[in-house]
Parts: sequence; C-alpha cells; structure tokens
Amino acid sequence: MKIYLDNAATTPLNQETKDYIISILDDYYNPSSAYQEGRNIRNKINEARKNIADFIHADESNILFTSGGSASNTLAVKGYKDQNDCVILYSPIAHKSILNYVKTVRNAIPLKVNGQGEIDFDDLNSLLSIYHKRSFVVMDYANSEIGTIQDVKKLTDLIHFYNGRIYVDCTGSISQIPLDVKKLDIDIAGFSAHKLGSLKGCGVLYKKDNIQLSPIIYGSQEYGLFGGTENTLGILTLGYVVQHYNYDQCTPEKRDYLVKTLSGLVPNFFVVGSYNNRLPYNLFLCFEGVSGEALMTLLHEYGVIVSTGSACNSGSLKSSDTLLAIGMKEKYIHNGIRLTLCGSETKEELDYICNQIKNCVMTLRNLT
Repeated sequence: MKIYLDNAATTPLNQETKDYIISILDDYYNPSSAYQEGRNIRNKINEARKNIADFIHADESNILFTSGGSASNTLAVKGYKDQNDCVILYSPIAHKSILNYVKTVRNAIPLKVNGQGEIDFDDLNSLLSIYHKRSFVVMDYANSEIGTIQDVKKLTDLIHFYNGRIYVDCTGSISQIPLDVKKLDIDIAGFSAHKLGSLKGCGVLYKKDNIQLSPIIYGSQEYGLFGGTENTLGILTLGYVVQHYNYDQCTPEKRDYLVKTLSGLVPNFFVVGSYNNRLPYNLFLCFEGVSGEALMTLLHEYGVIVSTGSACNSGSLKSSDTLLAIGMKEKYIHNGIRLTLCGSETKEELDYICNQIKNCVMTLRNLT
C-alpha cells in the first residue's frame, strides 16, 4: 500500500485532467502570432483567464499569468516595492521566496505572530499607525507548514483603514479554502497551479486596477509585467481544472479522525499550530524524542509518504523559519512531520496510517 500525504508540496493529476492535457498537446502555436492558429490560442488563453477570474471572484482584466507561486510572490512584492515608496510589513512565516527577498531591501519589518502562527493584530495596528499609506503588508492566507489560517478580512479592513496595501500569498490555501478577492478586499493575491491538481510551471497573480507594479521580466506579455511566451499548456490546463474544482469535500473530519486515533495509540505527541483555525487537510505533528527526518524515512518504507515541512526547505539542516517564528522550543524543532491529505482517503487507509506511525515512532524511541 502506498499513501501520498504530501499534497501541500504538490498534487497529482486526475485522469480527466490527463485526458484534457493530451487533447491540447497540438495547441503549440505561439499566442502572439498574427495568423489564425496563433489567434485561436490567444482566444483559448483568454477563456482560461476568465475561468480563473471567476474561480476567485475577480475580473479577468485583473488576472495575469506567471511561472509559479514564487514568481507571483516576487512580482507582487518586488514589483510593488520597486514602483512604490513603501515599508514592507511582512509575516515571518511567509514563503521562502518572500523571506529571502525582504532580506535584500531596506524598510522591511517583520510582524509578530503568536504561538499558533496568527498575526498579532495589535502589533500590526501599531506599525500601521506609524507608516499609514506607506504600509505594504505581505502575508500568506494560510501557512502550508503548520496549517494556520489568517483572518484575512479583519486584517484587510485594518490595513485599508490606514490606507495601506496588502499582498496575500494564497498558494498554501487555494486547494482547501475558496478565494473571493472582492469579498476579502485583497489588493494583490497570488497562487500556483500545481497545488490544485494542475501542472507545475504556471502561476496566477491578481491585482486591483489601482495597484501599480514594476515588471520582473521585461516583454510585452501579461500587461508588460511578466514577459515571455506564455505557458499555453499550463494556462489552459489550469483553466480546465478550476471549472471542475469542488471545495465541498474540504472538511476536517478525516484530519480529526487521525488525531483522535493517534491519541489512543501514541503517547507524547502534539499538534503544532492552531487546531480550530486550521487548513482542513493539514496536520503538523511533533513526537517527543523522535527525529522527524528519521520518522519520515521509516514511514516511507511502509508506503506512507509524508514530509518534515515545506518542500522549499527540504534537504536543509537549518531550522524552519516558521517553527522559530512561533517560538517552538529548540528540543522540538526537528521532531515534526507534516501530513496533508487529499480528502479521498478511506477509513482503511487512515487506520493504516495511524498504525504505521505508531509502529515507526515506537521503533525509533526504542533505539534511543
């Protein structure tokens, strides 16, 4: 038995999506070409743009395509910073592409988060009262490592009270939480296609009409902000996937079943991050006295595929920025594994997962 529990890293393609991809492989013409075949591709890209706009409740003129989540993050944050006199107020548990960028600029201030990863409202209010309209808040909708969801509407209301602006990285949340950029009043938002059961190499950026960005790749495509011939295959596939995406099954019952069952099988473990205000498919578990890396490796031998955190940090011996930011004790920093479900797991599979975690944890504890 093999059970994939790393859907926060990437998601598989279902058979319908594979069939659709095969059906468009001959759509290889350049969408910038003036002849009919090129114009046909341009029309298909525009149709996909509209489908994606509808998916996040936006206008299609406010949607542009990038090469992925990190590209969308960079275009949003660097593009805004280069174009505007601003002070970046950023979440310390943001994606690595954001954290690495803010190290390179002046006027970038980390926000405080509590032990569950939630942004400190009073701290943000204090900073906004100093910087007002120069404030550019950068955060993720939900942290893909520990699963904590931010109260985006409460935060956008506060930011706009001070005439500041906000970028919300939705890559970690887009597969589990429906996104309504107008209802949430988000200025700029981005996400990656491959977290939705689509292809890698395709990202989306939404921005309001009044938001000015500088390009990060020069050219004529995507309103001059992200140049280069469009990834037709990736864009059309995402346009197809969002038409068939269903959030109805994104409920926490299976996640909660895992926690309840494990609680009866394995002593001395705890859930990291907010439990009630959490992505429904996310679990980050710390097992006392057990290396997360060793546990991940041993579980893999029994067909249970998990991770020790964000795929962007995989292979690094450095402690997780997220776990450090929430103040986790040093002795637990390397004891965690992340499980991210897809929602189609059976009870038999869930029981198998729990039993293998129990067996592997006990094996590793007996070695120490």
